[in-house]
Amino acid sequence: MFHMQHLVGRRLPDVDLEASSGSPVNPAKILGPSVLFCYPYTGRPGHADPPHWDHIPGAHGSTPQILAYSKNYGDFRRLGVKLFGVSLLDTEWQRDFVKRNALTFRLLSDSERGFSGRLGLPLFETGGVDYLQRLTVVAYDGIIRVLRYPVPEPEQDAIVVLDICQALVTSG
Repeated sequence: MFHMQHLVGRRLPDVDLEASSGSPVNPAKILGPSVLFCYPYTGRPGHADPPHWDHIPGAHGSTPQILAYSKNYGDFRRLGVKLFGVSLLDTEWQRDFVKRNALTFRLLSDSERGFSGRLGLPLFETGGVDYLQRLTVVAYDGIIRVLRYPVPEPEQDAIVVLDICQALVTSG
């Protein structure tokens, strides 16, 4: 198993990621608490899933994960947590997902791999395309405080991370 706990205490990469809102976000410069949940792929009407998607452990679950974060977004905001989803998908694909699902938080495109590459985040490949493995970063002032990997139940990630954020904000 590939463990990622060595990243706790490290600063997030100083790189601008294009957001689904059209403005860049630099994870290293986010003040206060933030959550960046990494997901591999979201389906899109009229587009087939990547090859062998149904047979890749952990590949499915991005839409339920994102929608759970959306459902709990108000609770994250009340804690002052800035919330972002991150994938290697291009911004146009992400904008379509945001619009179809009426998300109120931004998705960030790491299609250039400036974020994932600098952190050495785990990937998997299918059909000649790389995808981020699912993991969640909780940071404070751009420093990684907690890293969840693996995320075995994507639809529960938001609730688990909300509890982590509550403890982080309470303890300072």
